[in-house]
Amino acid sequence: MSAPGQLALDLGHRPALGRDDFLVASSNEEAVAWIDRWPDWPGPALAVCGSEGAGKTHLAHVWCARAGADLVGPDLDVDLEALAGRERPCLALDDAEGVSGEDALLHIFNFVTENRGHLLLTGREPPARWPVLLPDLASRLRAIAVTSLGPPDDDLFAAVLVKLFSERQLQVGEDVIFYLVTRLERSFAAARACVVSLDRHALAASRRVTVPLAGEVLGLGA
Repeated sequence: MSAPGQLALDLGHRPALGRDDFLVASSNEEAVAWIDRWPDWPGPALAVCGSEGAGKTHLAHVWCARAGADLVGPDLDVDLEALAGRERPCLALDDAEGVSGEDALLHIFNFVTENRGHLLLTGREPPARWPVLLPDLASRLRAIAVTSLGPPDDDLFAAVLVKLFSERQLQVGEDVIFYLVTRLERSFAAARACVVSLDRHALAASRRVTVPLAGEVLGLGA
């Protein structure tokens, strides 16, 4: 353990992104049901919407493992020739509302549809609200199925905090979890930022993550 005041090095950690690692609750069970029912979708595409850190990327990873799909970002770095060689070409586009080119997204959409594949799109807003200028693309986006990830309830938020601490190999008491659940902004992004901050400060100060430390670091008071 480092001495007090020593620089804390962030060595990183591997997030758990498997199906069993996705915590299901009332706020996300509809979206999970859509993923589980694949390939029995009413159309070639599904959009998963939610706020930052709500679990969209995690759910996209789950679907990719299930469908044998590739996951790409808004740069749309897609090898369509390789996809064409598959029995069912499937692709997940994370943060799709921020794509770099509407023509490219329309081409991908048409390719997947023509080859009887499936497309999963993630974004903060439903596709009908995306600032799309290309009429053909806008019409396709308005027609796809949409499901949302809502804000977590107390039980899910607590479970997420436990998971985030565990991923960083930090053991914390139930009192810490309760303290954070009742004081943090109710978002997964806030939970993640909180855990990262507590991890760094605990390492730098050679202390365990406790309620007093949480109060000091976050300025919330005990």
